Amino acid sequence: MSARDVGAAVAAIGAKTKASPKIAVILGSGLGSLATEITAATRIPYPEIPGFERSTAPGHAGELVVGRLQGKDVAVMNGRFHYYEGYEPQAITFPVRVLRAWGVETLIVTNASGGLNPSFKAGDLMVMNDHINFMGANPLRGPNDEKLGPRFPDMVGTYTEELRALAHQVDPDLREGVYVAVAGPNFETPAELRMLRGFGADAVGMSTVPEVLVARHMRMRILAISTITDMATGIPGQIEHVTAEGVLEVANKAGRRLADVIKGVVAKL
Repeated sequence: MSARDVGAAVAAIGAKTKASPKIAVILGSGLGSLATEITAATRIPYPEIPGFERSTAPGHAGELVVGRLQGKDVAVMNGRFHYYEGYEPQAITFPVRVLRAWGVETLIVTNASGGLNPSFKAGDLMVMNDHINFMGANPLRGPNDEKLGPRFPDMVGTYTEELRALAHQVDPDLREGVYVAVAGPNFETPAELRMLRGFGADAVGMSTVPEVLVARHMRMRILAISTITDMATGIPGQIEHVTAEGVLEVANKAGRRLADVIKGVVAKL
């Protein structure tokens, strides 16, 4: 990735829309319903943006939707890229670099995840207050461009406290906790789930952390919300067989509530 690559992507987006959003949303698996609520929308398929990969994961439309939400200009990534799809971390996070260069300052990230905290239940929404990177990969590895951010970014306070408070104001029943990211694509073994819970994680998923690392590197404000699609405690007697179809089903059902939370937050920004 180079400044020229980012510039080409920004120019391609700018050729299709005159909007100048300060807020962007990344929608995870089965959570694309919000994209249908964008008014005066310009829809740009990812293949039409230089440097954007193709989104192959189920439930990911693969388009950038730019328009109005709650009276604000927003950009919505309707689908993301994953490490398990075979993409390198820098490719996964390239859209975040582009969004920042385009002028976006606040990033709202969503995902579908398995619940490790036994007090959670499927369908809960969890505001992320911290994360554990257990993917074995980092998009900041390699040469650092000091114009974009520091060589060694501080991760304390990555998930903006003000934005988390706004989310809780909008929906007082939101959970809050730590998300652990794994490489995937397989769902975890019961032993792995117990280990991840032992790390202090409340939910586990296969995304989000790469984008958050890059957003933090570029000093963006960040809100991340996980939809708990299944209980993945790994506790004997409570072990569930997880399927991608089941994950999407729960994520779709929770999508309405998640959309309401995001709209409520955007309205207050």
